[in-house]
Amino acid sequence: MQNCWFGMTGAVVVAVGLSACGQSGSAASSTQVAAKVNADEITVHQINTALSQTRNVNAADPRAAGAQVLEKLIDQQLLVQQAEASHLDRDPRVLQVIDASRREILARAYLEQKAGAAAAPTDEAVDAYYRDNPALFAERRIYNLQELSIRVDPARHDEVKAQVETASSMQDIVAWLKAQGIQYSAGASAKPAEQLPMELLPRFAAMKDGQIALVRQPQGITIVHLASAVAQPIDRESARPLIEKFLVNRERAELARGEIKRLREHSEIAYMGAFARTEASAAASVQAAPTAPAAAESPAADAATGAMERGVAGLK
Repeated sequence: MQNCWFGMTGAVVVAVGLSACGQSGSAASSTQVAAKVNADEITVHQINTALSQTRNVNAADPRAAGAQVLEKLIDQQLLVQQAEASHLDRDPRVLQVIDASRREILARAYLEQKAGAAAAPTDEAVDAYYRDNPALFAERRIYNLQELSIRVDPARHDEVKAQVETASSMQDIVAWLKAQGIQYSAGASAKPAEQLPMELLPRFAAMKDGQIALVRQPQGITIVHLASAVAQPIDRESARPLIEKFLVNRERAELARGEIKRLREHSEIAYMGAFARTEASAAASVQAAPTAPAAAESPAADAATGAMERGVAGLK
């Protein structure tokens, strides 16, 4: 949904340019049809929508981007025509999927509308976030990491932890894992601060070259060796637009969660049949789970904020 809303303006420009190119006066505005596929028409509005939902649009060449999308829509329409001729549009399973997609789109659109009320952050809020997160900005580092991902029974977590605390090197840990017959996978990577889990970043920021950290995860344990870290700070002015976007997105997520909570509190919800026994646990899990639309998430392309709230994905 985020790509849809944020990309709409550019998509309209591309599509209108496509339809108007080579035309003048009333001829340019007399038609919104981009192509005809047998008896069906593909309109400029359909191209707008498809472009707004497509990542990596070639903004440098709008005609090429629009033409490429149009070809995909033509292929799609040909397949739709064949599906309708085969009466797949009446198949109960297909109808169920269509209904599920409709519900998802409407729910996300409503949350997007509510989340749109998020106010732009104040200068004070931006400055405070910069000041309160030095590991992301003023003291930002690039971490060269060696990682061991271990899948082991939770009952042995403390045993592994004890070995890590007494080991002098990753080689010692690997030798012990092999001796114990514990499966592991090894890897190495260079990660900037923003690609580390936000809740673990202070811990990594405090580590010195050569130190080893252990991270417990639901599927096992990750052991991380900090081979080296290189300072690469982001100054306040460079960080400002990134922080502003992150703070807006975070507020949008909070607004969306708040709206879900409000609707639940003012609605009658009864769990039936086999689900009645799990009513309490279901309600608890709903409150704990993220409910914000995709538009409320930080874009992955943001240099300093894209991965601020990705959990432990940066260590996998």
